[in-house]
Amino acid sequence: MRLTRRSVVRTGVLAALSPILDRFGAPFLGASAHAQEHALEWKHGLSLFGELKYPADFKHFDYVNPSAPKGGSVRLMAVGTFDNFNEVVSGLKGSIAAGAGMLSDTLLAPSLDEVSTDYGLIAEAVTHPSDFGSATFRLRANARHHDGKPVTVEDVIFSMEAFKKHSPMMAAYYRHVTKMEQTGEREVSFIFDAPGNREMPLILGQLNVLPKHWWEGTDAAGRKRDIGATTLEPPLGNGAYRVKEFVAGRTVVYERVKDYWGKDLNVNIGRDNFDELRFEYFRDTTVAIEAFKADHIDWRTENVAKNWATAYDFPAVKDKRVVLEEFPQRNRGIMQAFAFNTRRDKFKDPRLRRAFNFAYDFEEMNKQIFFGQYTRINSYFDGTELASSGLPQGQELEILEKVRDKVPPEVFTTAYTNPVGGSPENVRANLREGMRLLKEAGYEIRNQKLVDPKSGELVSVEILTEDPSIERIILFYKPSLERLGITVNVRTVDDPQYENRLRNWDFDIIVASWPESLSPGNEQRDYWGTPAADTPGSRNYVGIKNPAVDALIERVIFAKDRAELVAATRALDRVLLWNHYVVPQFTLDKSRTARWDRFNRQDPLPKYGASAFPTVWWWDAEKAAKTGTRP
Repeated sequence: MRLTRRSVVRTGVLAALSPILDRFGAPFLGASAHAQEHALEWKHGLSLFGELKYPADFKHFDYVNPSAPKGGSVRLMAVGTFDNFNEVVSGLKGSIAAGAGMLSDTLLAPSLDEVSTDYGLIAEAVTHPSDFGSATFRLRANARHHDGKPVTVEDVIFSMEAFKKHSPMMAAYYRHVTKMEQTGEREVSFIFDAPGNREMPLILGQLNVLPKHWWEGTDAAGRKRDIGATTLEPPLGNGAYRVKEFVAGRTVVYERVKDYWGKDLNVNIGRDNFDELRFEYFRDTTVAIEAFKADHIDWRTENVAKNWATAYDFPAVKDKRVVLEEFPQRNRGIMQAFAFNTRRDKFKDPRLRRAFNFAYDFEEMNKQIFFGQYTRINSYFDGTELASSGLPQGQELEILEKVRDKVPPEVFTTAYTNPVGGSPENVRANLREGMRLLKEAGYEIRNQKLVDPKSGELVSVEILTEDPSIERIILFYKPSLERLGITVNVRTVDDPQYENRLRNWDFDIIVASWPESLSPGNEQRDYWGTPAADTPGSRNYVGIKNPAVDALIERVIFAKDRAELVAATRALDRVLLWNHYVVPQFTLDKSRTARWDRFNRQDPLPKYGASAFPTVWWWDAEKAAKTGTRP
């Protein structure tokens, strides 16, 4: 999966964790020996499967306006707080500032109209042997940090070592890199522990390159910097933007670097057009909406159906100064769900977890509080060709046969479906089935409360959230669980407390989401792999430790072609579903946005970039004049 950090908004933990076993036992080869063993071909880009769309001499991506004017500013929103600009410890320590990923460039840059394809950014070329046992990047001679010093091979090696040393998540993501060395004046080689991992060269291309000399230096007070700690000292970068000013926890402003070394590269033409990007922090989304209406925010992505249906009827919308627009999401699938912490004994039995699903009346919820906007999620890869359906056949069945003795028998006999509610008859039938499952698992009803007779304790759960807007979803669900005798408490905490509790696995149930690319890979270990279950900061919130899941993840990662990748992913999906680790919620295949009409864009937008705002948009002075002066 491409997990690029070039986005200007915080996207969460971007890591993938290590496998249980090494599938290959090839002897280690040094970089020079590996180069002699394989005929290497330098390439200007990499694609996970298929050919590159753009030739080596391409001028710019098709979806940008190469003549887009530079200037203006855009005001964006963030929720919560921040106390850190250091991406190395993001997800493990502190709260990273929105937009911090812009400060440093990566070796390669993504194409937004191709699937899992990157082209040279800091690296002008890349090569790897046909067995994917190593990868070598050749750096551009003119790549510079913001202080004018060149980006070097030493910087690349330092960056990799920093991420591997100080971030357990990223250490596992780059786990297969066993050796790094300079193999030419501007060439750096990475040797892997085994061949066959097609995604590794692309993953390495996502590495943010940090300035070694700055991080090993001292700050204005003479204190030695520590790359393993949080910091509010704006780091030296080499990207298109740098920190201009900030107020910790409230506001951060980035300014475009006028003499940015990469501004004329083909991968950068037509993007990064705003002189300033300003992030304003709000405690919750309700306040953020009011700020948008008052023209203190320029752009808002709306994630609450009720708001989309009712909150945007103010005068600026009616007189067209504010534009409401939906953009199709073609580049991802999603699993959003109530996620159980199976590290806790009360969630060990899959029959109890399945009973929770029978209590969830999505259809009525969709009608009453979502204005009918959503569809139910039926797959961990919902919305893509990777989603399983029906019964396994062909290559998918062959893959599943290898783990038959480790998976629920329904994987082979029954197509997975969620219970369907929406009517009193369906609700009663679902609750009866839920109660049957609970009794089969050994639970009893005593005084209208569900009890575990082994311990005599009531079955009580706490559903934890940091987002007040999610409370109404939980509260709609709560009475149905209580009809099964389950005691439910809802706890809303602030963002720092929520993050700390997740890092320590201190929760019963949370609302979690796992975005999926069109080419899943190494990140699946972080989501569902056994080692990730005990790694603080991983996204294996559920605590899955399942040898069948581990084996299928490896099959996904080491798929030799697209057909095998699809089959292996569907097999993984099916096994995850039938273990009932989560109660799937709902999704929408569009991105709902509202903006003050001061901006313009190329038409059409990139196929896999959704709105691609503000990356390829620009300030439109003529529109801005009609919209009015900003406060």
